[in-house]
Amino acid sequence: MGELVRFSVAVPEDLLAQFDNLVARRGIAKNRSEVLRDLIRDALVSEEWDDPMQEIVGTLTLVFDHHASDLQSKLDQLQHRHHEQIISAMHVHLDAHNCLEVIVLRGRSDEIRLLAESILGVKGVKHGQLSTTTTGRYL
Repeated sequence: MGELVRFSVAVPEDLLAQFDNLVARRGIAKNRSEVLRDLIRDALVSEEWDDPMQEIVGTLTLVFDHHASDLQSKLDQLQHRHHEQIISAMHVHLDAHNCLEVIVLRGRSDEIRLLAESILGVKGVKHGQLSTTTTGRYL
């Protein structure tokens, strides 16, 4: 990280009060500057995610009923077909019927988005979410 630069920002009082509440919820070690830096980094990561050539990494979390017809086989086939983008997967048995799977992905943002949509679209997947960040590299 480079040298810190100070700058001023003008915001309405009510917005600043809401921001200060956010700072307070972030914990004792956070202050306005740290929270603002976090928000700026989040915005930049989101911007990079929109670039189809940007390398991203992420986790795809899904919940499914493992008794659903042929579901595990379909999920396995998709993961094997895309082994280049899948770094790791963890499978957890939540109860007698439900499983949680966390899949770590890496690749071009357009490819990862399509893969996540394919997996989440398999009939029997109850819920899922893709969480991403970037490496800052272009592929």
